[in-house]
Amino acid sequence: MTRPLLITDCDEVLLHMVTHFGAWLADVHDLDFRPDGGHFTASTRRSDGSPFPDEQLWPLLNGFFETEMDRQTLVPHAAEALAAIAQVADVVVLTNILECWHAGRVAQLDRYGIRHRVVCNQGGKGVPAAALLKEYQPSAAVFVDDLATHHSSLARHTPSVWRLHMVSEPTLAPAVPPAPDADARIDDWRAAQGWILARFADGPRQ
Repeated sequence: MTRPLLITDCDEVLLHMVTHFGAWLADVHDLDFRPDGGHFTASTRRSDGSPFPDEQLWPLLNGFFETEMDRQTLVPHAAEALAAIAQVADVVVLTNILECWHAGRVAQLDRYGIRHRVVCNQGGKGVPAAALLKEYQPSAAVFVDDLATHHSSLARHTPSVWRLHMVSEPTLAPAVPPAPDADARIDDWRAAQGWILARFADGPRQ
């Protein structure tokens, strides 16, 4: 019999990112970064208060992942929850970063005792999730992500996967509404662990 499968995002699920990104923008680029509702658009101002164009922000985000990943910190209780879940299930970290940063992400998670397969992706996560289901043939699967768009993607491509919406950054969570296509919203890994294990016991989502 196959094991269940947990497919989890990384940034703002396992590791804090936006607060460290914002601190780096302030320290190095003299920019004020205040994302509203989890979105980066229209979130950045120059020191004089003028808007900072989105098309100039995205290269800075790439620069953060290129040189500043060591700034990121572990979400409370994430490592312990994954360790407990991994006793009964396979775990894959499905992260939307460029493939060139794969080794850095693996090393970054390893420093916190999180040693699971890492898959890099661009765009919606439904297609790579479907590929993982085909590969693992799990008895049940749960997907965890902070972005509603990815839950919608999973709903289209892998409807049998349970979907948990999690926003682990406390400065963002109150402004982010529950994802319409998620089955639940839990922002704390202690509670999420129990929910995930219960969904494994339920079997595939109907």
